[in-house]
Amino acid sequence: MMKTPMDAQCGMFMIGIRRLLKGRRKDKDSPTPPLQDEYRQYLEEEFVQHRITNTDFYRLVTLPACLDLNEWLATHAVSFFNHVNLMYGVISEFCTSETCTTMTGPGNVQFCWTDEKGKSRKESAKQYIDFVTLFIEKTISDETVFPTKFGHPFPSTFEATVKKIHKYLLQVIAHIYHSHYKELLMLGLNGHMNSLFTHFMVFNIRFDLLEEKDYEMLNELLKALMKLLPDPNQNEGADVPQQMTRT
Repeated sequence: MMKTPMDAQCGMFMIGIRRLLKGRRKDKDSPTPPLQDEYRQYLEEEFVQHRITNTDFYRLVTLPACLDLNEWLATHAVSFFNHVNLMYGVISEFCTSETCTTMTGPGNVQFCWTDEKGKSRKESAKQYIDFVTLFIEKTISDETVFPTKFGHPFPSTFEATVKKIHKYLLQVIAHIYHSHYKELLMLGLNGHMNSLFTHFMVFNIRFDLLEEKDYEMLNELLKALMKLLPDPNQNEGADVPQQMTRT
């Protein structure tokens, strides 16, 4: 039987999932420095188990046969931005220039903002996330990048744009887990965060939108959360339920 492009894509997805669950092979010559040891409360089993849905995310992210891939990517980029922005908005009062002087993630990984001139600089987490928010809002509102009118095509660079947006969103998620997990617990939102992160990452792995090095700082959590999901092999050939639509 001749394999279709979708078969190849699914195959790559399964390879990505297996590599994640087995763990990355550590190359002694890898330029990535080891993460610093630190207490990560979100890795405790009782907190990993917290989630707000038992949705089969593998099935949920599957591209419907009748839908254009770029439209599917656009739908999710907007949705994930709205959800991450909402989650950050809830804890934003705890993220100030004094409490979070730099934009950091697990292992004290630091993110530097690169401006339009290509210059990188450190910013407080609040300022960094403000920049991220403005960039994404401007991008998804640009009809030439995120077309909403019938007959308007997506640009050839659209997938690269989505990858950039998702990389920024991942950094915001990483900062929330690293610096504001106690606030999530206090507000009872840790289950919401786990479900959002799982959905986000299953989608990114499915469509190869992030590099492994991008999410290495949250890899332990990701592996723990993925183990709670059903076996993705059981979804082969299954009908796809109605999905979210872009507005």
